[in-house]
Amino acid sequence: MTESTSTQNALNKSHSVIPTLLTDKVAIVTGASRGLGAQIAQQMAAAGAIVCVNYLNSKQAAETIVADIIATGGQAFAYQADVTELEQVQAMAAEIITRHGRIDILVNNALPSYQFNPSAAYTSIETVKWTHFSQQMDGIVKGAVNMVQAVLPQMKAQQVGKIINISTNLVYNPVVTYYDYTTAKSALIGLTRNLASELGKYGIRVNLLAGGLLKTTDASSLTTEEVFDYIATTTPLRQATSVADFANSVLLMASDLSMAITGQSIAVDGGLTMP
Repeated sequence: MTESTSTQNALNKSHSVIPTLLTDKVAIVTGASRGLGAQIAQQMAAAGAIVCVNYLNSKQAAETIVADIIATGGQAFAYQADVTELEQVQAMAAEIITRHGRIDILVNNALPSYQFNPSAAYTSIETVKWTHFSQQMDGIVKGAVNMVQAVLPQMKAQQVGKIINISTNLVYNPVVTYYDYTTAKSALIGLTRNLASELGKYGIRVNLLAGGLLKTTDASSLTTEEVFDYIATTTPLRQATSVADFANSVLLMASDLSMAITGQSIAVDGGLTMP
């Protein structure tokens, strides 16, 4: 067998594993009506998971994601819930248990509306307001805490579960000082480690994935090719991280392949940052 044939066989084998990676797992992806959350939901469903596509306001977009998943043979349904309201996410968890009897995976992806504007008031300590911080803390940290509290009774009863918090590599290298956003995302690191420490005895693994500037999401839609090219030249892999590649990292952490990993904060940015 030639080296090229061996390599191709390995690739074919790895591709055949993906559709069964999350077979029969039940997952919640918050903020999944568009962008990264939608991609995570779609790739989880393609890997065999039953996915709850959580959304806040974008009902039509969420239903489109669900329709796309079903059209390609996957299983999903949309559910409107504000992650900052504990009763709403508890009701969502209860509905999932009624439908499918379990909750295996939680991806805390939802965040408040945010404009990545380097000249905005929240990029300077002299002009940022506490209201900027509180909005991001509520949407990112309170939302994650509420979701964990909503799914925890079921995961404890199962004695197994995966919780994946989505952060940003700006917490390691604040190339733009988005004080409010980065501070809230940094808080998820502490939350992740505390949860992992407390919940490990119940078989619940908790990890954090920190993305860089992804090519391409709503947040990076105005980013020029020149900027992406610059990122590529300063990254060890010499390429910007795609949304699909980041979503694949979520699949890894959600699957049984990562059962020995918990409490970790991992940058998914091609090695641009090495925390």
